[in-house]
Amino acid sequence: MPEERAQLTKCFKPHWVWAIAFGSAIGWGSFVLPAEWMGMAGPMGVILGLWIGALILSLVGLSTGYLVKAYPVTGGAFTYSYLAFGRKHAFFCGWFLIMGYGAIIALNASAFALLFKFLWPHAVEIGLLYSVAGWDVYLGEVVLASLILVAFAWLNIRGADSTAQTQFYFCVILLVAAGGVALGMVTSPQSALGNLSPAFKPGLPTWSAVGAIVAISPWAYVGFDTVPQAAEEFNFSPAKATFLILAALAVAATHYSVMIIATGVAMPWTELVAQKPLWGTGQVVSGLLGTLGLSALALALCMGIFTGLIGFYISCSRLMFAMSRAKALPPVFSRLHGKYCTPYVNILFACAFCLLAPWFGRSVLLWIVDMSAVGISVAFIYYCAVAYRLFGWSATGRRGPLCTEIAPVKKLVALLGFVFSLGFLGLLLIPGAPGFLDGPAWIALLCWAALGLVFYLVFGRRYLDTPKAELDRLILGDELAQSAPSAQIQPGPVPAV
Repeated sequence: MPEERAQLTKCFKPHWVWAIAFGSAIGWGSFVLPAEWMGMAGPMGVILGLWIGALILSLVGLSTGYLVKAYPVTGGAFTYSYLAFGRKHAFFCGWFLIMGYGAIIALNASAFALLFKFLWPHAVEIGLLYSVAGWDVYLGEVVLASLILVAFAWLNIRGADSTAQTQFYFCVILLVAAGGVALGMVTSPQSALGNLSPAFKPGLPTWSAVGAIVAISPWAYVGFDTVPQAAEEFNFSPAKATFLILAALAVAATHYSVMIIATGVAMPWTELVAQKPLWGTGQVVSGLLGTLGLSALALALCMGIFTGLIGFYISCSRLMFAMSRAKALPPVFSRLHGKYCTPYVNILFACAFCLLAPWFGRSVLLWIVDMSAVGISVAFIYYCAVAYRLFGWSATGRRGPLCTEIAPVKKLVALLGFVFSLGFLGLLLIPGAPGFLDGPAWIALLCWAALGLVFYLVFGRRYLDTPKAELDRLILGDELAQSAPSAQIQPGPVPAV
């Protein structure tokens, strides 16, 4: 008798899914890092670099949207890499995505504690415990980060629909508060658009300045790939997924640009950068708009942190649910709450794992986040590679078992996305590249890989021994499993570069 397949409830509305994607892509960085980014490239260099990055990632977003439309089930890159490249690729991709999502949950909690450290340092810097990698760890900071992790774990457990609706409201508050701050900064008598000059960083070639920002754009926009993790919970046509992803990227790029301008008009940006402020945007907003402006900025920043917590709790828990349902992780991770029908064990596990992070200090957490960028980049590669397999160049060309449509334009989009995603991964792994991982990040990467190997050896037998027809049914459901490829495509003609 076939094993019962656990299923998530279809309750997500389109604007909720957009909010999950946008809110995950926009975090604390858009409010805290404008001054630092301007120091790298100048105001126009940052804006241009982020828009180029958004356009490049739109190729990945289009590829992702194609896949969601064809296979609207949870699991994202884990599910799609299984279809095209088999079980081992799927486990590899899924394992590193878990770490990527989990690290961003922990980083958002850390940013919440950091916000209070900016605004009320004496209230947070209580009970100095020790220093790790040059970062002082305070008990007050640990407690604050831990409380926010537990609070949002509880919110995510209480129901997918209420959580997603809350995400949408948070995004609206974020945009209204950030827009109000930007309007106040631009219209202030003390500000001037001339303060944005020079447009690019002096002494640095324009292409180099813009390129440095393009290199960080995957980190700046990570979160739009939460859409495929929520696909099984859509209460609307999955064909809308592509539009929702692209809309999230477009609004995110616009928001980043607005915050750069709002920061740069207050004073000559070169002078602001030279001061090396702890929080450049907060400093200039407080100076021009006073306590009211700073409060609005802090509210917007809180909303950015909260939406990141919700979005990545959803993504991490759904990915683990999909892997457990496929027997790649222990069965407990596919258990759903009796009342709320949420993967509550996964949410609690992610919360417990992230509760360790505040005790190690922000420096160590940033190493882990840098490492997790590898997992996110790997997922981008798989999204595009699988979408490439989904389409054919022509009716007379060679077609693999996954190919469902002759669409040369879509295939070209997937190919370009694949190439650029490889480039993003290269920026992290090639020595001398702008984003090359530091030694501690490499250690964290190897430790996570070793832990994944342990999980694979311990639990992988059930996953590997399950007949393909049964695994197709567990991953895709009865209806989609009937159209699954008869055999996974063997590694071979992946997009040639």
